[in-house]
Amino acid sequence: MTEVIVVCAAIIEDGARFLISRRQAGVHLEGYWEFPGGKCEKGETLHACLARELREELGVGAEVGEELLSTTHVYSERTVELHFLRSRVIGKPVPQVGQELRWASLQELRHLEFPPADLRLIQMLTRK
Repeated sequence: MTEVIVVCAAIIEDGARFLISRRQAGVHLEGYWEFPGGKCEKGETLHACLARELREELGVGAEVGEELLSTTHVYSERTVELHFLRSRVIGKPVPQVGQELRWASLQELRHLEFPPADLRLIQMLTRK
């Protein structure tokens, strides 16, 4: 049985673009694009986790809203329970841990490399 990690990711829209970040070198799935967020701490709610992660990673406050999708993906070394929540940032996102950030259109989301756990969300967003 692999370890189960609960992760929250923010779906932050600006018009028809979405804020994404690139996973850094030396981490699981390095180089892949993802929606900003991170691992929940023990006893932390999904909303509190995502607000904390956005503050730590992007230096912004956040209004965390509804969950758009929850999915579980089994990797060889871990299982990820991933919750995608619609969010609005308060302030200008600035990388706090050296990650690359960009705004991507729906068309670009289809062609960028995302972790397998994100693919259901990408399909859902690009079907609109």
